[in-house]
Amino acid sequence: MKINIIGAGIAGLSAGCYLQMNGFETEIFESHSTFGGLCTSWQRKGYTFESGLQWLLGSNASNPFYLLWSELADMDSIRFAHHGIRMEIEVKNTTDIFGSNVFRLYSNLNRLEEYLLSIAPEDDVPVKAWIGTMRKMQSFEIPPMIRSVPQLLPWREKIRFIRHLPLLFFLNKVKRETNFTFAAKLKNPFLKEVFLSFFGGDEVSLMIHTLPLAFNDLGGTGYPIGGGAGFAEHIERRYRELGGKIRYNSPVDKIVVNHHHATGILLKTGETIDSDITVSAADWNFTLFHALDGKYVNNTIMQLHQQERLKVYFSVFLVSLGVSVTYTDHPRFLRFPLDNKLVSPDGTVYEHLEIHINNYDPTSAPAGKTVVYFSLYTRNADYWTSMRETDNLNYRQKKQDFADAIIACAETRMQGLREKIEVLDIATPATYLRYTGNWKGSVQGWLPGKNLIARSPVKNELPGLEDFFFAGHWTIPGGGLPVAVKSARDIAQIICHRKKIPFRVIPVQPTVQR
Repeated sequence: MKINIIGAGIAGLSAGCYLQMNGFETEIFESHSTFGGLCTSWQRKGYTFESGLQWLLGSNASNPFYLLWSELADMDSIRFAHHGIRMEIEVKNTTDIFGSNVFRLYSNLNRLEEYLLSIAPEDDVPVKAWIGTMRKMQSFEIPPMIRSVPQLLPWREKIRFIRHLPLLFFLNKVKRETNFTFAAKLKNPFLKEVFLSFFGGDEVSLMIHTLPLAFNDLGGTGYPIGGGAGFAEHIERRYRELGGKIRYNSPVDKIVVNHHHATGILLKTGETIDSDITVSAADWNFTLFHALDGKYVNNTIMQLHQQERLKVYFSVFLVSLGVSVTYTDHPRFLRFPLDNKLVSPDGTVYEHLEIHINNYDPTSAPAGKTVVYFSLYTRNADYWTSMRETDNLNYRQKKQDFADAIIACAETRMQGLREKIEVLDIATPATYLRYTGNWKGSVQGWLPGKNLIARSPVKNELPGLEDFFFAGHWTIPGGGLPVAVKSARDIAQIICHRKKIPFRVIPVQPTVQR
């Protein structure tokens, strides 16, 4: 049975692996010249720049996602970097009791609790409650039943789901806590300002930090040495070893449908490739409204398309620098307030800047040198994509001028930075759209709301269309690599179930021992 897969990102590669394990003939069609999608890196004059991967949920067995990654890659052969301080936040208006205006978010929960109580002893109740929440999370299987597809479970197994009720009650209790609501509980002015500026001044669910910190404390959110491309290469190699095929530089134009059954794909070259099942691990908007001409939609899908139910995740203006110094005496990840607001050509106003120094991955730069990143999130991706298409010369000048302004702001904390730059690389939302096809240059699909555990309105099948499945980071708000691999495994199980094939996983053969 032939299955065509659109897209060689992590979701497409993972789906291909699981389907090959179960006897299906698969072929992946990728529009770009390489694999990985958003999980990628690129090289410039001896430096390797990263698209955005900073940590991987499931880097060790403390998190269930490790089980899935271990089915696709020899995890023992991958080295992970772990950071004692997750990030440092400089605030503008207050200092702690020791006179410092820099907050340190320690990875170790005991160290973090000790630090918080030392700078804000009057806030012992909310501080201990927050730390307690993270310790409680460590006692649960999060997410629960990761290797199961709920709708495929027999009723006896569904009854056993009752064992996860304590987790559901716990999450229901903490799900509505935001950085703003937590800050309102604090008496210490320094700590209050820190939490108000936790996400650059925006109000978001505190679980965005709470959940990763819980597993970071256990070593479960490490950064894979070699970055996104290095990690994706493990899964691409696994797919090829299982007999899978990939066609690069083969953009898909349409999904061929006959009598409401997906029967193949039409490439932009005009070639049609037939299949029994089609899996799209490509962009959600492209798949539904271009490849399928918007024919298989319902009210929920149209509300999503109008961004009434969910907002598209931010795009990024990314400045990457290769510099002739290691900056080992600087914070690895610093967010600081700007003396004067930074205004992007697209109209976005920034009051904070983040400096990310990747001096912990020896593969990213020559010895004695390092890579420095500046990521500025924007909702105005259309500005950049439109300008690139209609006025490329102005586009190039605007992005260069904005990068220069960013570097000037960074020099207030990294004096002499500009003279140490050997390589400058600029990626705009138009770059993300061009290389990945992600709608509006989104870097993670849908933006999660304040309730991170709300049921996702996105489905892996479409109304009225048979023999078609959707996988990838658009299937659950927040997206990211965990969603990509979980959605891929789920659809492989569903396909096996419908074809009456027992789902199986072929163990990974160890490669290199650390």
